[in-house]
Amino acid sequence: MIPNKFTALIATICALFAACCLNAATIPAGATLTVTTVGLISSQTVVGRSFEAKIAQDVSINGNVVLKAGTKAFGKIKSSRANPRKSEPLTVELTSVVVNAHNVQVQTNSFQPGSPPRTARQVQFGHTAGTLVVNPGTKMQFQLLRPLTL
Repeated sequence: MIPNKFTALIATICALFAACCLNAATIPAGATLTVTTVGLISSQTVVGRSFEAKIAQDVSINGNVVLKAGTKAFGKIKSSRANPRKSEPLTVELTSVVVNAHNVQVQTNSFQPGSPPRTARQVQFGHTAGTLVVNPGTKMQFQLLRPLTL
């Protein structure tokens, strides 16, 4: 009787694994992920600091929604004006999305939110004017550099 229970358990595990694999989907490289920011981001934010966002619209593959709008996403500051010796425009990138309570790493292009005005002198010496603030709810678009398997 124990071998039958063991066999049934193994069969159940295999069935669950197969069902899980059938639900897996791959979003191809080049696909656009549109997100909205959750918190404030500033051009004075330290490089490497993370920020939270949410997927702004459903992402579908072959008519099936694989990432729902509202899915948590995270990114990081790639460049900013936080270091006065290396003042660069604010640039961000998406680093992960949360799928089934797991962070799934993504690799995207960099995105540069709207830039403050610059004078010719500031361009020549690499400085930007003012502080750029990205308010919560701001939409940003990222392109996947590599396929994303969910």
